[in-house]
Amino acid sequence: MEQPLKGTRIAVLIENTYQDLEFWYPTLRLRAAGAEVQVVGESAGKAYTGSHGYPAQAEVGAKDIRAEDFDGVVIPGGYAPDKMRRNSAMVDLVKSLDRDGKLVAAICHAGWMLAEADIVRGRRTTSVANIRTDLIHAGANWEDAEVVVDRNLVTSREPKDLPAFGEAIIDSLVAQKKAGRREPALSTRR
Repeated sequence: MEQPLKGTRIAVLIENTYQDLEFWYPTLRLRAAGAEVQVVGESAGKAYTGSHGYPAQAEVGAKDIRAEDFDGVVIPGGYAPDKMRRNSAMVDLVKSLDRDGKLVAAICHAGWMLAEADIVRGRRTTSVANIRTDLIHAGANWEDAEVVVDRNLVTSREPKDLPAFGEAIIDSLVAQKKAGRREPALSTRR
């Protein structure tokens, strides 16, 4: 199998009540494409349970990593992002990766993390429909689409959109890798 993301390091955030498919699908798809994926929770070794009861374990703690060691972050939905946004190390990771023009991918309720990190103002996004207003109030230009790409920011709505979300993440990372540099995302914000 071709591994276009060999040498790419991605953080996937986790917290209790994560949406199982939205966590596992991108994690496994990225690993299959050759990326080194690290599951990032509150602390290394901590166990988490998804909204459908599937277990997962953090490999590293958010406070123990540096944004410059990663090429991007994936934030699954479910109600986990409501807990994630209270973790300053996770929020800082998202802010730093976005500031450096690295991939920030969010699906479903993960838009809450984007709003908390204050990275959506003036940018195109999508999410599960019931947090649409939250993103608009944070300054986003919300669209109802299976996936929306605004430079380094990749957003999606819900589990049925996972194939398009996964493809957009991989395409963005391949383009980022080919460019050999990251374009700062600041120019898209007011």
